[in-house]
Amino acid sequence: MANVVRAALVQATWTGDTESMVAKHEEHAREAARRGAKIIGFQEVFNSPYFCQVEEPEHYRWAEPVPDGPTVRRMRAIARETGMVIVAPVFEAEQPGFYYNTAAVIDADGTYLGKYRKHHIPQLKGFREKYYFKPGNLGWPVFDTAAGKVGVYICYDRHFPEGWRELGLAGAQLVYNPSATHRSLSSHLWRLEQPAAAVANAYYIAAINRVGREEYGDNDFYGTSYFVDPRGQFVGDLASDSQEELVIRDLDLDLIEEVRQTWAFYRDRRPDAYEGLVQP
Repeated sequence: MANVVRAALVQATWTGDTESMVAKHEEHAREAARRGAKIIGFQEVFNSPYFCQVEEPEHYRWAEPVPDGPTVRRMRAIARETGMVIVAPVFEAEQPGFYYNTAAVIDADGTYLGKYRKHHIPQLKGFREKYYFKPGNLGWPVFDTAAGKVGVYICYDRHFPEGWRELGLAGAQLVYNPSATHRSLSSHLWRLEQPAAAVANAYYIAAINRVGREEYGDNDFYGTSYFVDPRGQFVGDLASDSQEELVIRDLDLDLIEEVRQTWAFYRDRRPDAYEGLVQP
């Protein structure tokens, strides 16, 4: 019998406030559960606007503790209610002056399993993230969930192959890549990088992008979220480039082993020859 997991992702438009944004995602989670999904992931800092288009101290108000902040507590309750694993990206406040771009991973019974902190922090027009976030310092954890072995890699991270490989070496079967990327900057890369990473590392990737324009800048978030399999093939159609959407796909996890046997990339790695990659 095939080892199939039904997985979901949400690309969402900003509602204007955190309460309604979180409530909207709770409803998406309930709908995904009604349709049989066992895991769902949301976009980068899903409970807020993408405030990093500007540098303003007022935006520190979006930060909250993980896992003890209000959003993650609500996501734990939704996980228990729906019986789904949830990947919930938020702006994390660890202590004064210590802020991270973080994703909490919650198991299907509401257990908080841990968090991933974004490693690579951009600082360019429309993406002023170094003003807000410290670089991640928790490595590349892979979480043993009710839906399989799940990793997270956030937005700008996707341009760096090293983290994708770390997740594969740690046994990831599905990696969620919550993002906020806009049309004029990287849309031509969006359909290239994650499929290439899925092939190189032989696992599934859920690539999530915001959609629409928000009040803090000119970024036009173009959606087109998708799942891609270990062969680099899209699983079903891509989401809309202009509308909010809940995407649900069946992922055959047995394909991972099949691909790793056929394309023996892990067998043929040469870590003994790669020392130069980590030299400053």
